[in-house]
Amino acid sequence: MRVLIYTVRITVGQERILADLLATKQKKDNLKVYAIFMIDEMRGYLFVEAPNEVEVKKLIYGMPHVKGIIKKGLTLDELKHFFEEKPLTFNINKGDVVEVISGPFKGEKAKVIRVDESKDKITVELVEAAVPIPITLDAAAIRVIRKTEE
Repeated sequence: MRVLIYTVRITVGQERILADLLATKQKKDNLKVYAIFMIDEMRGYLFVEAPNEVEVKKLIYGMPHVKGIIKKGLTLDELKHFFEEKPLTFNINKGDVVEVISGPFKGEKAKVIRVDESKDKITVELVEAAVPIPITLDAAAIRVIRKTEE
């Protein structure tokens, strides 16, 4: 049996709420729906894994914030690139100027002196500090302001 993933158009910003409502309805009505998920980069859409479109239509019938269903079903291979984990450091290089966006140095500008891709850690020196002290931060705690010219 071929299982497809159907795309449901919804109101932007209601993805998490509607996913919870649909999961509750699926359990209550015992529908043949295998998964309900959302992708952060695709706002305004939910994805439902089901054996056919009829099950998806039963699931979304009468639900608030649902705008419709996209007729063409997708396979998991077509969505696989959304689930590949990319390191946070993949576009950060030595010499880049970054801004610290969380932690005790929030708002400070810094220069990258080392990138540890295996641990997603960045070592920086604060630009405006009197004495340059290396600080190791998570890659999620910084935002690149200016790239170095290669």
